Amino acid sequence: MNKSSQVEPLLRGTLSELPAVQRAVIHALQLAEEDLNRWCADLTREEFNVRPAEVASVAFHIRHIARSVDRLLTYAEGRQLSESQLSKLRSEMEPEAEPSLVLQELQNSIENATERVRDLSNTDLEEKRTVGRQSLPTSVGGLLVHIAEHTQRHVGQAITTAKVVRPARTS
Repeated sequence: MNKSSQVEPLLRGTLSELPAVQRAVIHALQLAEEDLNRWCADLTREEFNVRPAEVASVAFHIRHIARSVDRLLTYAEGRQLSESQLSKLRSEMEPEAEPSLVLQELQNSIENATERVRDLSNTDLEEKRTVGRQSLPTSVGGLLVHIAEHTQRHVGQAITTAKVVRPARTS
């Protein structure tokens, strides 16, 4: 681990060309990816997919992060979800996920999200948006903040589940 990765993305002095909200969202996504790789990448396939006490698996949380970021950004961009996005939503709980593929999906999602958040840099954060079939009201800024906090919530759940399912390992 290099010295810069020991410091959270927020404190690395990066992305200073972006407005504060967009910068914070990207930093939250970077931190999510780093934390999930740190705590979950070494899980076996069984550990990655197990549901202790019927809670969601690590695989679910990581898939959900990758796919929900895409969905929330779609709403922030003023669009509705595609059939592909809806299909992926329905498959988030599928068992037997391959850890490396799920972590690759997360990486791809965060790379894509970074560009999409950058593209929203000149958008008025108060611009109205709607979410879902019920067209629930929110704003671009509300969606961006929700992406950061929702992602971090699921990171915490994935890490906690990983700690529960990982057997005691010697260093």
